[in-house]
Amino acid sequence: MYGQSVEEAKAFVQKAIQFYKKTGKAIAMAEFTNPKGPFVQGDMYVFVLNSKGTLLAHGVNEKYIGQDFIDVKDSDGRSFVREIVDVANAKGKGIADYKWYNPKTKEDLQKEVYFEKVDDVIICSGIYKDMWQDLL
Repeated sequence: MYGQSVEEAKAFVQKAIQFYKKTGKAIAMAEFTNPKGPFVQGDMYVFVLNSKGTLLAHGVNEKYIGQDFIDVKDSDGRSFVREIVDVANAKGKGIADYKWYNPKTKEDLQKEVYFEKVDDVIICSGIYKDMWQDLL
């Protein structure tokens, strides 16, 4: 089951990277945006940014596709997309923490996202930390 730890988010990103390398960018972006596909597992989903912060794929909200997210801030005013893009472009991978709206609980929750840059895209996935910590 995915969504319990950032290690599982990292494994999910690795699975997405393998799929991307096997199928190519166009097919991968379509499948990453499929809400009933293998890249949406419970509260975990893949989303993909380009190296400038434009959203290319999103597992649970396709209306975001093509939008410039570089200046999007979380509910605490943190420019987390810019942080993801900057770290991915400089180091190739990393982890970001921010607050984000959870469509299932309808509240802002702390989220921890693992991301990795492949070619000209940044493949991301994460967990809502508050949800899995409540299970402990």
